[in-house]
Amino acid sequence: MIKVTLIRPEGCAHCVAVKEVLNKLKEEFPDITVEEIDMVSPEGQALVQKHGIMASPGILVNDEFFGFGGATEEQFREKFASLKQGE
Repeated sequence: MIKVTLIRPEGCAHCVAVKEVLNKLKEEFPDITVEEIDMVSPEGQALVQKHGIMASPGILVNDEFFGFGGATEEQFREKFASLKQGE
């Protein structure tokens, strides 16, 4: 399973774009799950501090920092493929 966590505020346009990319990649990587955490919640604030997230969405893959502010389909594909190889 590949768990993607998006740490995001309400009304985040970048977050919508990232979710669209992830939905598209579910065809290739059907075991992707997406969790969303409100950036202003206590849990969200803790993750922002822990990972130094400076823009939304903050992106974690399998609970490890992946990036913030968005990611391309190719960046996600490379990460997911490397995780599959490591299984």
